[in-house]
Amino acid sequence: MNEKKFTLAFIVEQEQILLREFLHGKGISKRTLTAVKYDGGRLLVNGLEQTVRHMLRRGDAVMVEFPQEEPSVGLVPETGNLAIIYEDEAILIVDKPAGQGTIPSRDQPNGTVANYVAGKFKAECVPSTVHVVTRLDTDTSGLVCMAKNRHIHHLLSEQMQTTGFERSYIAFVEGYVQKDVFTIDQPIGRKDGSIIERMVRQDGQHARTDVQVLGRFERNGVQLTSVSLKLHTGRTHQIRVHMQWLGHPLAGDDLYGGSRGLLGRQALHCACIGFRHPLTNEPMTFMSELPMDLERLKTGVVQSK
Repeated sequence: MNEKKFTLAFIVEQEQILLREFLHGKGISKRTLTAVKYDGGRLLVNGLEQTVRHMLRRGDAVMVEFPQEEPSVGLVPETGNLAIIYEDEAILIVDKPAGQGTIPSRDQPNGTVANYVAGKFKAECVPSTVHVVTRLDTDTSGLVCMAKNRHIHHLLSEQMQTTGFERSYIAFVEGYVQKDVFTIDQPIGRKDGSIIERMVRQDGQHARTDVQVLGRFERNGVQLTSVSLKLHTGRTHQIRVHMQWLGHPLAGDDLYGGSRGLLGRQALHCACIGFRHPLTNEPMTFMSELPMDLERLKTGVVQSK
């Protein structure tokens, strides 16, 4: 197997600056520099290896050679189908079907998106472990973002902390939601006595969801509202908990009070993600069409159980 390493190259524009400070200005964290120093990476200036204390001058060519990452313990590389929406040297966008986990769990140790991405990286000699930037519940469909390097993961996580990373969902909830546009700003914490369920509770973590009604209709005698939801925070089960708190649980979400009369899973789909590319700063937006089961719910062609 040919060893590959992820590298970044820069040209210095300042007159004099320490290599450490220059790289910090490029978003490379102290933790990443430590990994470069001790785990097999290199810092090159004009082709020569240097330390972070090296003084740079205008026009110097800087290259950061990142160490090859080891696969996560317990993540078994597997061969499987991935609906890849976009891929380059830094990021991977996958359209995940409902029923497939994002990462392995006790209930689903194999066949997850992460297993298949690990298998893809191994086959293609990508020098990285799997870095999940956005994660979806097993029964939620839609877009998942992966980073191909710990540094890229760090940069995208920084965007998420500063609301520069947008995530929009389409959901079908029970009942008619009265307001057309509003925001749910309610803290979320773990439900007492449960390791899975969350709930709105005042000692929970801040959670904010924007809601816009797309349509109100009836299916098989059940009132439903289709809504678009934008996340400003990323709490576990955030949309499901917020809509339950509102009194409109997701169709099919029996964990949070929804009925499975029309659908065998929560009616939730990650339809859009948008961010600035971590290397080029170019705005990027990715879209995913509703899967067949939700399209049937939308159009009224609901399969009988």
